[in-house]
Amino acid sequence: MPTNSSILITGGTGSFGHTFVSMTLAKCKPRRLVVYSRDEMKQWEMAKLFSQDDRVRFFIGDVRDKDRLSRALDGIDYVVHAAATKIVPTAEYNPFECVKTNVIGAMNLIDACIDRGVKRVVALSTDKASSPANLYGATKLTSDKLFIAGNSYSGGSATRFAVVRYGNVMGSRGSVIPFFLTLADKGALPITDDRMTRFMITLEQGVDLVWHALQDMVGGEIYVKKIPSMKIIDIARSIAPEARHDIVGIRPGEKLHEQMIAPEDAPHTYEYVEHYKILPAIHNWSQDPERIHGGNLVAPNFTYCSDNNADWMSVETLRAWVVRNREKIGRI
Repeated sequence: MPTNSSILITGGTGSFGHTFVSMTLAKCKPRRLVVYSRDEMKQWEMAKLFSQDDRVRFFIGDVRDKDRLSRALDGIDYVVHAAATKIVPTAEYNPFECVKTNVIGAMNLIDACIDRGVKRVVALSTDKASSPANLYGATKLTSDKLFIAGNSYSGGSATRFAVVRYGNVMGSRGSVIPFFLTLADKGALPITDDRMTRFMITLEQGVDLVWHALQDMVGGEIYVKKIPSMKIIDIARSIAPEARHDIVGIRPGEKLHEQMIAPEDAPHTYEYVEHYKILPAIHNWSQDPERIHGGNLVAPNFTYCSDNNADWMSVETLRAWVVRNREKIGRI
């Protein structure tokens, strides 16, 4: 991302947004960084953290409101789309609201970015969009398809769209690590299923993947970071080694293992040193040398799942990470 550019992040008051803003201000030297979200209290709290930096602007708005998006995108060069309804049970019990944000919101953003002449857009996705088993995953798969198709839908516009996909973000608000920390001294931790596995990625790694996508993208790519897996029982042991494990069962819509690349994606997936890239099947873009850019096609039956991963995080590694990051886990 060139320096002295204007950047907007939707859903920017979330865990990813806090990290993206602080890292981007430090490393990318933007002219302006706009945080677009609908929660005024979260914006007020975040504004206090960045009160000494006049490059950071705050814009109250909802991705469901296309007119408001259009106003916020005036003069913006790059967009990172992090806004979503993303808690799996919440989406299951509030499906209309989930669709309005994750699907209609994506359509609004695509249209507004094209109309405003934004250069590049990167949308955040999730492992749950791969072979979705819940409504959240289904809406994010739809969103991914919309952003990919946006590259042809835009016609003669120079606006380009790509997607990044990753799994469980370590220490993010509402995730399993801060949840276990709140129960660490209670003597027992609730475990949905002792076979469950999850991918593990830090917020900083997530930001790095977005930066890479913004620099590398031609349009229509889905970037998947190579990251380690952990068993849910090992995450629990990292947090509270002596705690009892109470098996409580999988929540509505929850998967036993996380999947980021399905076997159906294998014919269009290329491997790189630190990531994979799923290329679009449409328009023969998966054969485009500029999009492939030195990658190696994966095996025909390839899948990337948290249970068949070659890279596993140890209990000791996670425990050391928790000690180093204790003060900020679950805070933002």
